[in-house]
Amino acid sequence: MAAGVDGRFHPLAGSAFETPLGGPYDLVLLSNFLHHFDPATCEGLLATVGRALAPGGRVVTVEFVPDEGRVSPPQAAMFGLVMLCSTPAGDAYTFAELDDMFRRAGFPKSRLHAAGPGGPQVIISQR
Repeated sequence: MAAGVDGRFHPLAGSAFETPLGGPYDLVLLSNFLHHFDPATCEGLLATVGRALAPGGRVVTVEFVPDEGRVSPPQAAMFGLVMLCSTPAGDAYTFAELDDMFRRAGFPKSRLHAAGPGGPQVIISQR
C-alpha cells in the first residue's frame, strides 16, 4: 500500500455484529455505517469495537452529521430523510446523539471534524 501500512491494515470479512474483531487495534474505521441502525444497536457495536482497541486506541467514524436543528448542511438533512424512508430504524444522527452513543459505549471523548464542504464529517473517538 502507498502509505506503508500493508502489514498493519487488516480488513475483516463478515457481519460486523458476528465476526470476532480480534485486536488490540490502534485504530478502527467505521465508514458510513452507524446511520443504518437504531442507537441501541450502534452502542452495542461501539462497545464491541471498544473492547478490540488497544489502550488509547481510536475509532474514526465517517457519517453525514446534521446540525442540532437537523436542517443543515442540506446533504446531511436530505440523508436523514433517506434513512427515514429506507431503513427500519436508521437516522442521520446529530453530533450530540453520536457523542451520547459513544459515551454510553465507553468512549469519553469524541471530536467532530468537517471533511469537506457538503460532504460527510469525521468523528474521532478515543477510548
